[in-house]
Amino acid sequence: MKAQVPTQKIVAHCMINGEWILGRAGQFSVRSPYNQQVIGEVTTPDKDQIDTAVKAAAKAQKEWALVSMKDRAKVLFNFRNILMRDLDQISHLKASESGKTFEEGKAGLMKGIEVLEYALSLQNLDLGGRMEVSRGVSCEYRREALGVILNITPFNFPAMVPMWTIPINLALGNAYVWKPSEKTPLTSVAIADALKEAGLPKGLMTVLHGGAVTVEALIDHPLIKAIGFVGSTKIARAVYDRGTRLGKRVLALGGAKNHIILLPDASTDISGSGIADSFTGCAGQRCMAAAVLLAVGHDPKINQHIEKVKERASSMILGENMGAIITQDQVQFLSSMIEKAEKDG
Repeated sequence: MKAQVPTQKIVAHCMINGEWILGRAGQFSVRSPYNQQVIGEVTTPDKDQIDTAVKAAAKAQKEWALVSMKDRAKVLFNFRNILMRDLDQISHLKASESGKTFEEGKAGLMKGIEVLEYALSLQNLDLGGRMEVSRGVSCEYRREALGVILNITPFNFPAMVPMWTIPINLALGNAYVWKPSEKTPLTSVAIADALKEAGLPKGLMTVLHGGAVTVEALIDHPLIKAIGFVGSTKIARAVYDRGTRLGKRVLALGGAKNHIILLPDASTDISGSGIADSFTGCAGQRCMAAAVLLAVGHDPKINQHIEKVKERASSMILGENMGAIITQDQVQFLSSMIEKAEKDG
């Protein structure tokens, strides 16, 4: 199924203390990779708004940490039901702004919902304990909420990656500040609205748009206690260095190179579809895309495998079996890499 590109522009402001507020720092447009049509207008916050947002989150978090995990789970259960109700609508939106196919958009959201379902079970898992280490002496450990958590997410998985952390952070009593990719910021509106409808108290979900200025102001804010990042290795290192220098917990996940080893006795049908799908899924814009194929041996069957890969790849229909590249600049970059590879033999 092809993604249904919105016919009307979506306006995305900043969610601050539970309300959508016009960002005062600037504005940018979002274009669909499918047709370059402008599908969204997004405003970015200034430093005062960022400060206001984080302080509101910190205040809300203190109250949220006192709420029982059972009652927090009720909000998340409502959140799950709303996401399932709006599954197709959100999937079309995220496909439209990311270039994914509808099926890829839906699959990513469903993987995120799996994490949400796991978060609902956290109250039954180990959250602390007591151990007697000597006569009359015992050690006790408790798991407590950290506070305000910042998460910076990439364009290629605008729902799945944030959903790795949103449900777990909220279930464990934290407040969540989300800085989505400038290329795919519209999905954050749908997810934040779903949380608001689910009954999440004001201030616990904050959405702030923008680029390096927004990110640096958030990392530097003293009330941000931990930072999550998924994206390029270069930016991952910058986020990690900046955050850890300030004594903050940082989980920064950068790029990856995946390899496929092809043996002569492999099934040609399985290898043909598996290899082709690995580099065409999400238009190759994912860390699990196989960049290197190592064919072992000189068996004539290796050529049969390669022919099956070509057959599978050439049969794909753009927009249905494979989505679009995120930007024209990225198209030009990939084209230059292909040309270089051909010249290098």
